[in-house]
Amino acid sequence: MESLVVLGVLAIICGLIHPANGFEERFRFASYYGDHMVLQAGPGSAVIWGYGAEGATVTVSVEGKDKHTAKVLDGIWSVTLDPVKPGGPFTLTAEHLSQDGLTSLNLTDVLFGDVWLCGGQSNMEMTLSQVMNASEELAEASKFPDVRVFSAALEQSSTELRDLAKVALPWSIPSAKVLGAGNFTQFSAVCWLFGRYLYERLQYPVGLVESCWGGTPVEAWSSHRVLHRCGLVEDTIGSRFEYVDRVMGPRFNSVLWNAMIHPLLNMTIKGAIWYQGEDNTNYNLDLYNCTFPAMIDDWRLSFHQGSAGQTSAVFPFGFVQICTDNQGSPSDAFPRLRWHQTADFGFAPNPRMKDTFMAVSVDLVDPGSPWGSIHPRYKQDVARRLILGARAVAYGEKGISFQGPFPTKVELKGNIMIITYSQKITVTHFNKDVFEVCCSKKKTACDVSSSGWAPAPVFNVYSNIIFLTTENCPDEVSGLRYAWKDWPCDWKACPVYSADRVLPAPPFVVGPQGSGRWTILE
Repeated sequence: MESLVVLGVLAIICGLIHPANGFEERFRFASYYGDHMVLQAGPGSAVIWGYGAEGATVTVSVEGKDKHTAKVLDGIWSVTLDPVKPGGPFTLTAEHLSQDGLTSLNLTDVLFGDVWLCGGQSNMEMTLSQVMNASEELAEASKFPDVRVFSAALEQSSTELRDLAKVALPWSIPSAKVLGAGNFTQFSAVCWLFGRYLYERLQYPVGLVESCWGGTPVEAWSSHRVLHRCGLVEDTIGSRFEYVDRVMGPRFNSVLWNAMIHPLLNMTIKGAIWYQGEDNTNYNLDLYNCTFPAMIDDWRLSFHQGSAGQTSAVFPFGFVQICTDNQGSPSDAFPRLRWHQTADFGFAPNPRMKDTFMAVSVDLVDPGSPWGSIHPRYKQDVARRLILGARAVAYGEKGISFQGPFPTKVELKGNIMIITYSQKITVTHFNKDVFEVCCSKKKTACDVSSSGWAPAPVFNVYSNIIFLTTENCPDEVSGLRYAWKDWPCDWKACPVYSADRVLPAPPFVVGPQGSGRWTILE
């Protein structure tokens, strides 16, 4: 009995037992609020929430103005601020009035701007100390004090958590120490560079929230709703033991959604960027065209509902089309995953994945990476390509070229194939086997994984048109694919780029549908 009393007292002191269980929660903000933070600026409104004594009244204000009041119910209080223009710093004050009196908490050096969530696995987890020109990048960090960073701790849970169990990096002003804390720790290089480049364009505060874990599949970051929608009812982790040695993070269904995404849903955000997929080249590969788009849909709905409608129900979502792993590999797992990242359209945004943008990285190969070629160090290029998409999709800038060239028409005339692209192109590396045609006895659609694909060399280029020869195919031409290899080209040396050589053409696969008409292969 004495032991139970001691445990109860300790629980009260530590604030670990929820008030619904009979103990009073101490007055505090939720885990991801703190000094130096960035809250979402208008036109949306920031949601502020925390814990307190049951029945108490909490009043929140910014610089003593625009006061908002809420009652503590089930140990939780929550208010939605009025829209605030980008800027700061401000002091945010929360006052807690209970039968025990008045208590105040202040958050200082608070900025209002755009908040972006950064998720994924190890390529998102790589820090600034691991990228090319790391010393120079780290030296630049302190020049951007209005770009603030926060990182959730690596935690997993079998149930959805209301709040983060731990915080790895509280809201911080950037410095070389903060951004170069170690390998695959915090803070994400891609997330930081994206935020820095965004700030240079916007010229107002940017808040970056990192929630990622290396070696994790999309299933771990998805709710059970998503998985059921895609036919994944049972957790099949038991079939993956042969792959466990290669990965670092948990792979059970929904465990990271529960612990590292669900707790953030009350946060008002501008958008999200995502760098993941390598782990799914070995797990549920051909379901990724369902699971990834469904995860985006579910995150959007969940953040919209969790923020009381303040986060857009169609918030912009950017992602990186994965790079490479093994040079010379005969496996087509990586190209298939890249294709499925686009819901089998080959480009983004598309009819299935609206308000998305994609950074193609297939040409950013890094065979000399100390962390393996699956972890290329060219994160600056990745972030710059993401920024182009964000400017066009998230901020509505007109005239921004953010997509690489993509075919709009494919014609077969004798042994000549004519590909018309969506924009003017540059072709400088006439790789003999990057374009391939599928040969078959019958003119039927080709399976992307089947044998029988033959090189189709480029022999002429004009404006936005490429001419291929199919002379290597003695039978019927039943398909065309581009860059359909794990490692299709050297660094920034794929055949097809935009006219200014900024954006590479993404991989694609097409097949015939009647005389002279071709379509994307499903």
